[in-house]
Amino acid sequence: MKKFGVGIIGCGNIAFSYLKLAPLFRSINVLAVADLNMDAAVARAEEFSVRAETVDGLLAASDIEIIVNLTIPAAHFEVTRQILEAGKHAYSEKPFVLTLEEGEALRELAAKKGLRVGSAPDTFLGGAHQLARSTIDEGMVGEIIGGTCHVMSPGMESWHPNPDFFFQPGGGPILDLGPYYVTNLVQLIGPVKTVSAMASASSKTRIIGNGPRLGETVPVETPTNIHAVLEFANGALITLGASWDVWAHRHKNMELYGTKGSLYVPDPNFFGGDVLLAEQGDSVAEVASQGHPFGIENMEDGRGIGRANYRCSGLAEMAAAIAEDRPHRCSLELATHVVEIMTAILRSADERTWIDMTTTCNRPERLSPEKAKALLV
Repeated sequence: MKKFGVGIIGCGNIAFSYLKLAPLFRSINVLAVADLNMDAAVARAEEFSVRAETVDGLLAASDIEIIVNLTIPAAHFEVTRQILEAGKHAYSEKPFVLTLEEGEALRELAAKKGLRVGSAPDTFLGGAHQLARSTIDEGMVGEIIGGTCHVMSPGMESWHPNPDFFFQPGGGPILDLGPYYVTNLVQLIGPVKTVSAMASASSKTRIIGNGPRLGETVPVETPTNIHAVLEFANGALITLGASWDVWAHRHKNMELYGTKGSLYVPDPNFFGGDVLLAEQGDSVAEVASQGHPFGIENMEDGRGIGRANYRCSGLAEMAAAIAEDRPHRCSLELATHVVEIMTAILRSADERTWIDMTTTCNRPERLSPEKAKALLV
């Protein structure tokens, strides 16, 4: 398999995960990093034995074929545009962009340049979510007619040392965590047709609870408590609750209700977890694992809980797709549709009206255990 030279723009917290996990995959080789803060670039470069570049230097580097955009959300569009203008394939951290218009502009530019654009999240490629996908595709729950999903917590300011952007336009639980949930819903059920929502913010400020800025106040300029209903093209109605105003709750991450049973899907923010199925008249039982490699625990989180973490799988799969001249799964079309869904949720809440989608996409092809193994070293 061809190995693509990869560069990274943006050396913040998320860059650690990309640099740590990229060596798991045979189609990518991270060679360099860049940041507007050259000290941050040098520090990451030394940490992972890659070279540090200026942003312009990375864009011009002849050995770099794909550039990963790990900048703050407000910069995603402009940086991805620069990557494409430099003749490189682009892969963005979520959210892909902040408006549908930005997504469409990048679609036109990528087509003009003959380049690929991909975007996180890639957690839907994880073993748990691909198992849920095969369970649905095999008709074990019948046609999906409804469901619920919830992503709720007190917020990000307790652990993130610089949480400002989470509470600015372009942040909030819908655009920050919503991509994991909405993307997984689209890959499981299909595209969305219409959304409606209501939203609020419980506080005008947040207090940083960690790091050198401990105790500083951050203004809240975007909704932090959102409740939406998504109507899918197949007729399914899904309730989505996304809030940073909740100290505790007992909602499941995702439940899907079909004509033959119900499916319980683990947190789409992670690759692994147990998939549970309740068929007609039966009690809830775990769906038998298919041995998907992206569901195998390979790390512990900060609380000592084992996790399957295969970040970079979407990037590696895109690289393999370029080499094989086939569509990639974390596609621009999928990411743009998800952006429209999320921004339409916020717009619906602001305008207090239903919003019909203007974009659509195909469900990305299921990633079988065999195809996932082929991506690994």
